Amino acid sequence: MKKLIAGNHKMFTGVKEGLALASEIARNAADFGNAQVVLFPPFTHLCVFHEQLQGLPLETGAQNCSDMPEGAFTGEVSAGMIKSTGATHVLLGHSERRTLFGEGHELLCRKINQALDAGLQVVYCFGENLQDMEEGHRFSKIEEQLQAVFESFSQDELDHLVLAYEPVWAIGTGKTASLHEAEEAHAFARELMRNKYGTDAGNELRILYGGSVKATNARELLSSSEIGGVLVGGASLDAAEFLQIIQAAG
Repeated sequence: MKKLIAGNHKMFTGVKEGLALASEIARNAADFGNAQVVLFPPFTHLCVFHEQLQGLPLETGAQNCSDMPEGAFTGEVSAGMIKSTGATHVLLGHSERRTLFGEGHELLCRKINQALDAGLQVVYCFGENLQDMEEGHRFSKIEEQLQAVFESFSQDELDHLVLAYEPVWAIGTGKTASLHEAEEAHAFARELMRNKYGTDAGNELRILYGGSVKATNARELLSSSEIGGVLVGGASLDAAEFLQIIQAAG
């Protein structure tokens, strides 16, 4: 299975700047090798990306979606609207959405359901914060975040879900979990999925690592059989560095 390299652009770049970045990455598609590449730009970029990058092995996703299919919800963007732009993925449960906007398990379950109903692939983020880590609650926090959301999903739906482990203490801090710490968390999450969905389904589930991923640490992370790809933040805004991360997938 190809490694998934996801670039989360967060609230950076205007449409012109974002398209130039995506185009530079797409021009080097011959170097993607053993990688599936998905960019998560701001909502405003999705239609332009699809129009300008058609035929290239570069997919797009949204950074969030509404938990409602439609209605008088000013400022919201539904999963169906995202799908209509040509996007294939949606990122849900990111730590910034949890901490800055108070998104909890029930809301995230509704959002995942909307995304699956619209035919999108979901990248669901989970991970402990520094306090959880220091107080020895790391694995109980991971278990809580996964069990609360996956309680209601079937094995068939699991085929449309990707997990992304992001230790919150390593996001935007320059700190990165050691390979051992990352593999521990991935193995623990995978075992939870095996117990719920069966050995084969758990083994096939892709689990990404996200947390200050850079060109300097990507090769080591991607060399692990436990790590199915990486979710890249700041480094995805630099085409040259992001391409190095893609190439690190082998």
